Amino acid sequence: MSPVEPALDPEVIRIVCWNVEHNGLSGHTGGDTRRRHLAHEVLRACRPHIVLRQELTLAHLDGKRPLYQEGKALGLSAVMAPGTPESPNPTGVLFDPALFALYAEYTHVTNGWHPICNPVLTLRGDTEATKPLSLASFHLCSYDPATRETEAKRLVTLGGQKRTAVIGGDCNSYPHRTSDEEVPLPDWTKVKDPAHFEHRTIRTPVGRGSDTIPDEVLASTKPGGGRIFVELGHHAATELGQSGALEATASLRRTDQGRRSRIDRMYCTPDLAPALMSLEVYADDAIAEVSDHALVIATFDRTAFRRVLTPAR
Repeated sequence: MSPVEPALDPEVIRIVCWNVEHNGLSGHTGGDTRRRHLAHEVLRACRPHIVLRQELTLAHLDGKRPLYQEGKALGLSAVMAPGTPESPNPTGVLFDPALFALYAEYTHVTNGWHPICNPVLTLRGDTEATKPLSLASFHLCSYDPATRETEAKRLVTLGGQKRTAVIGGDCNSYPHRTSDEEVPLPDWTKVKDPAHFEHRTIRTPVGRGSDTIPDEVLASTKPGGGRIFVELGHHAATELGQSGALEATASLRRTDQGRRSRIDRMYCTPDLAPALMSLEVYADDAIAEVSDHALVIATFDRTAFRRVLTPAR
């Protein structure tokens, strides 16, 4: 499925989540930037209002010039979290400055892996009367389930205290509602990469199983009946009847890690869920040339979105 350049529609808000492998560069060292420019073309065709980006490799160099080049290419403002000695692949968020104003900017660090990029925006038009919108781009740890659980619990704080938030990223783990999924959990007997098995499984009472804990932390119904986040793919499939919302997102290239899985996901706080119009997964040839991850687009009704962010006086 390929993203089709939509008309300039003032009635929607489009949020894109994409892990652009090594920022479209040749490894971590730069070099050929052709894939990076192709990534910009793909994103520009989506006409996003918000982009949640992972693997902004080397975008901190030269005064963050690569980050601002991407923002200019998309007509968006851009912020990013720092890289770390353990991983030079930071997360970032881009947003439409005609629609949103930057209210605050936070970075959340957990265990030295990818810091979470967390800008807080307000809708333009009536800043004083508008409830802030917290955004987060995250890239959960690729190798340690315990770290992923810690990172997920850190993200929980962004959806608590009656905050309104949209978060998304590469979860490196699996949905917890297996009965609703179109893509089964990995068959670990068919995974040829032993490191992948160690990185993506957890101990269970009946042996080793797929790590679904981050999704459970973020999106399960708690004993008291409440939820912190709504997982948008699951919501679009079960509430809006959109089966394509549950398509696999990665890996688009590797064959030694079993079947593709739905590891790239977006979430919102329950107050925003009724505004969701669609959740789409795109993985055409251009996207696969740029990255090993599919591109995910959530489209919200702008009027309903604004209503949530404009509390009654």
